[in-house]
Amino acid sequence: MSEMQIQNVLQQMRQLTQANGVENTNAAQQTREPQRVGGADFQNVLTESLRGVNQVQQQATDLQTRFELGDDNVSLPQVMTAMSKSSIAFEATNQVRNRLLTAYQEIMRMQV
Repeated sequence: MSEMQIQNVLQQMRQLTQANGVENTNAAQQTREPQRVGGADFQNVLTESLRGVNQVQQQATDLQTRFELGDDNVSLPQVMTAMSKSSIAFEATNQVRNRLLTAYQEIMRMQV
């Protein structure tokens, strides 16, 4: 994936989390932690993004199973589209993970 594609995926992940109301909706968590100026909590954004990818993969698997069992409401193009979305979501998540690991390793190499 190119740098531009990764940035687009990250932007889409941010938009999805904002649409789902991830930004500091847990009142108990807000009382325990100081309020952040930068917006959404990184952990919540990452968790919700992973849940979204998992949901896409489960939907694709469900459609595939229904098609294989002969469900008339599921067509081959629907299954193929869902499987492609699932594959792209997983690849994007994998790229983000690789970037995070690289950043972590770079930070660990810094001298204090």
